[in-house]
Amino acid sequence: MSRIQTVRGYVDHHALTRPDQPFLIAPDTENSLNFLALKQGVDHIGANLDELGVATGAKVGFLLNNGFWTTQLFIGVMANQRVIVPLNAVAGARQLEHVLGHSDTEIVFVSEEYKSRLQDLIKAVGRNIKMIMVDDQSGIQWPTDAPIHSKPGAFNPAETDPALLLYTSGSTGLPKGAVLSHRAVVNGGLNVAKGHHLTASDRALCVLPVYHINGAMVTVSAPLVSGSSVVMPSRFSARTFWQTVAEYGCTWASLVPTIIKYLLDRADQEPYSFGDEPRLATFRFGRSASAPLPAVVLEQWEETFKVPMIETIGLTETAGTVATNPMPPAERKPGSVGLAVGNEIIIADDNGKELKPDQEGEVMIRGANLLDLYYKNPEATESSFLNDWFRTGDLATKDKDGYLYITGRIKELIIRGGENIAPREIDDVLYQHVSILEAATVGVEDENYGQEVVACVVVRDGYQCSAEELQSFCEKEVGAYKTPKTIYFMDDLPKGPSGKILRLKLPKIIAEL
Repeated sequence: MSRIQTVRGYVDHHALTRPDQPFLIAPDTENSLNFLALKQGVDHIGANLDELGVATGAKVGFLLNNGFWTTQLFIGVMANQRVIVPLNAVAGARQLEHVLGHSDTEIVFVSEEYKSRLQDLIKAVGRNIKMIMVDDQSGIQWPTDAPIHSKPGAFNPAETDPALLLYTSGSTGLPKGAVLSHRAVVNGGLNVAKGHHLTASDRALCVLPVYHINGAMVTVSAPLVSGSSVVMPSRFSARTFWQTVAEYGCTWASLVPTIIKYLLDRADQEPYSFGDEPRLATFRFGRSASAPLPAVVLEQWEETFKVPMIETIGLTETAGTVATNPMPPAERKPGSVGLAVGNEIIIADDNGKELKPDQEGEVMIRGANLLDLYYKNPEATESSFLNDWFRTGDLATKDKDGYLYITGRIKELIIRGGENIAPREIDDVLYQHVSILEAATVGVEDENYGQEVVACVVVRDGYQCSAEELQSFCEKEVGAYKTPKTIYFMDDLPKGPSGKILRLKLPKIIAEL
């Protein structure tokens, strides 16, 4: 199985070997798809793209919520030797206009919900981009519905062919487009399957958007390569999460810390006896990625829901997962994102030399899951690689056992009076306070120290606290030197599509307060 290195290869393989096994279930529309039907849908997409004159290698976008047709398009475009360009449905107009224009997208599939928005974007881009509507019930509204080719699967991409063009969340400036080959997309899924011991009997619950690398690789590519299945609502709902797990027999879910806290906040409202609930007996683990998971939140999850929470890490440029804590009964280390899986990870100094255990340096990655390049950005591509090692910009340490501990981003370091302060250290303390839902520490300019430490927080519904209370709380844990001088209370913090807090946007927001 691991020798298959293209999306098309897995579609065809499973259609032949397990045609009747479910692959996709869409609860909102009550649609489902087995592997044979997935292949038929993929072939139908290829026939229609051909009919429209969309050449192989062309960029094909979508502006859709998760669901039945979104998943088929995501897989079908890649499998038919075109490049899929997911558009972030919650991104600002400036970012979407940049992505649509920069990517050279020729055709976009869109729902009625986003139609007028897409029309405005196409007008702003000033280029002829074809728009095709997608209805939740009736499906893709092809201009002329083409018959399937006499030779289904006529498009057979090579493993080196580009498959996915996904733009980073753009924490600084406009986002960059990461070009991921079929080999990278496949290995991104294989890393998840290997790290979590997925088998054909597993069933993922996808609550993260497919237009982000986590949703795309963890809960679409991983089920595809492992021959398992995925349940995909259109959106995340804390109210129906456990109900969906129970109804469809989900065995795992990929989450982010904010969603984990939402589920914890309403745990006492659930009609389930966690730990000995027959309706949830299939659910064997949750996994967390895309943002740091405070150790106290991991502990609360496991105490409340009685199933393991597996902390992991992945990047857009690495087709998702690069490291994960091992599955029980192997040792998991709270605060660590785990061990390298499916690729090599080193902690290196500025010259790329690997450092000893417990020394802090930059995370560098090598493997078959890496991006090929940043689209139309050779400078960024060149600066991001040292030989065949990808420079992530993340700061971390590895302990003697190889467990990875992320300490921050190189550009996020706060330098106060000449001392480096990692924002996450202060974030972790703030998250331990019962009132805090979200927290992000940043440095702002200061005439005395160069930078001063400040924090932005969001308070949980039904709770309250003062800045003085939080400062006292921090001082006990990290000392007065690292305690935020000012704490800003906000309704929400800026985030990327995965839920990752965009820390580098906060200084500008603070300056405008």
